[in-house]
Parts: sequence; C-alpha cells; structure tokens
Amino acid sequence: MANTNSSDGEVLSAPLTIEYPFRRSTGPILGAFFTGLREGVVVGVKRSDGSVLVPPSEYDPDTAEALDDLVEVGQAGKVTTWAWVVKPREKHPLDRPFAWALIQLDGADTAMLHIVDAGSKDRMKTGMRVALQWADERVGHINDIKCFVPEG
Repeated sequence: MANTNSSDGEVLSAPLTIEYPFRRSTGPILGAFFTGLREGVVVGVKRSDGSVLVPPSEYDPDTAEALDDLVEVGQAGKVTTWAWVVKPREKHPLDRPFAWALIQLDGADTAMLHIVDAGSKDRMKTGMRVALQWADERVGHINDIKCFVPEG
C-alpha cells in the first residue's frame, strides 16, 4: 500500500494487489519428475556426456541442448552439504530441528535440496548416507518426499 502525506496532514493510500494471472505447465520433463514422485519413483535426465541431472531440467545448463532422456535414480544417496535448523519456523516442513541438505541420489551427478530428519545435529555429516522417506499420500509435488533420514 502506498502512503504519502498531503499538505493538510491527511494520509493518502491506495490499494495494491500483487497477482500473477498466468499459469505455467510443467512440460514433459518436470511433469515426468512430479508424476514419478506421485508414483514413488525419482527420475532424472541424462545429458549428452552421460551425467544425470536430478531434479531434471529441460535444457543442459552448460550447453543449452534440449534434454529428454529420462532415467530412474536411486532412493538413497549422500549429503554433499547441509545447514542445521535449530528452531524451525511455522512454515518449515518439520516442527523439530532438522537439516536443509543437498543430497546426491545414487545414479545422479547433481544434488537436490531437501530436508534430513537426523534427530540431532551430531548425527549430520557431509558425505553421510541418507534414505528417502515418502509421504503417506502423494500428489505429484516435491513434498511427496517427506524427508531423508540417515541410513542404518
């Protein structure tokens, strides 16, 4: 809301509505990724050099080449880096301490951002193995992955 003072001291205001009146389809690559999540499968996309991007991208980030060779990757992987959240906020995915982490799934050459429910900061380590836990109900959204937990 924009406010300004008039010469007589009255506060002037105007309503402000922020909206995005358009939709974007997920397309065939991201659509396949989200459909896979709904079905309990994680897919990536293979680049011309054989490396696999997860989450998948429609275009190679280095060459801008269109990508369409979808491949299934594992449901476990390693933590490449992480940050511990001591006091989760209202909109955080867990109501207890957790880690935001980049996780490189088995079969992928890139890491994806998600959370690790490790129980305590002492259990978190770069390079540790984690396994995916699915949400009870899946709808084709990144939150279909409930979290990752330490393996074993």
